[in-house]
Amino acid sequence: MIMVAPNGARRNQSDHHLLPMTIEQTVSAAAACQSAGASVLHGHIRDKQGHHSLDAGIYQELLAEMDAKVPDMLVQITTEAVGQYTTQQQMDLVTKLRPKMASVALRELVPTAASEVEAKRFFSWAYEAQVHLQVILYDAADIKRLKQLQHSGVLPSHCACVLYVLGRYRENLQAQPKDLDEFVQSTNSDTWFACAFGQQEHACIAHAIDRGGHARVGFENNLWLPSGELAADNHILVAQVASYAQRQGRKLASAREAQTMLGVRY
Repeated sequence: MIMVAPNGARRNQSDHHLLPMTIEQTVSAAAACQSAGASVLHGHIRDKQGHHSLDAGIYQELLAEMDAKVPDMLVQITTEAVGQYTTQQQMDLVTKLRPKMASVALRELVPTAASEVEAKRFFSWAYEAQVHLQVILYDAADIKRLKQLQHSGVLPSHCACVLYVLGRYRENLQAQPKDLDEFVQSTNSDTWFACAFGQQEHACIAHAIDRGGHARVGFENNLWLPSGELAADNHILVAQVASYAQRQGRKLASAREAQTMLGVRY
């Protein structure tokens, strides 16, 4: 499976002139990335000022446009706080919108012991509401925390899907393929994805593919080709991963196949 993260919360068109900021631009980017091999959109939204937003109404517009124009692509919303949203506001977005898929950073959703009761309630609700949650892990501390929360029953004992974020705390946000190894060796997940900050994104994702993982690529984490040249657009990053996966004998999943593999509701 290839997921594309074409925009993220922090970058804008001063970083890359084709980084999607509006719903129309995001949908257009998603369509191009689907043609290149992606089956899932990890979509961020912006407010009228171009700032990161967790507004349920704007997200509903994105979901409606994707359903109308790129119906054969899954959409995962983000709950990323970016220092401006509380844990409760993050959970409120998901409960109000009830999307098919959402990503949640473990350290944001369960930041302290005091937040565990609400987190357990939220994860239980998501299971009953058939909202597929992907748990985001950034480092060894997150891995340890995940295991503790699973052992105590706050989170399901076997997380269905996780995302390993490589390079978030490396100097200059430059991930290396070896960063993946501690994640894979230390966690137990049915399905895992990896994304990577910096110019070695492709090498990191190739390593993930070799180890049986799935890919998330795009301008949220990286703007460059392995050569150091600025990527022309998001779909170029998707295409090079798709090509590598196929050369390694990994069949690219369609949205319907990804939906089945991940257990996302129809």
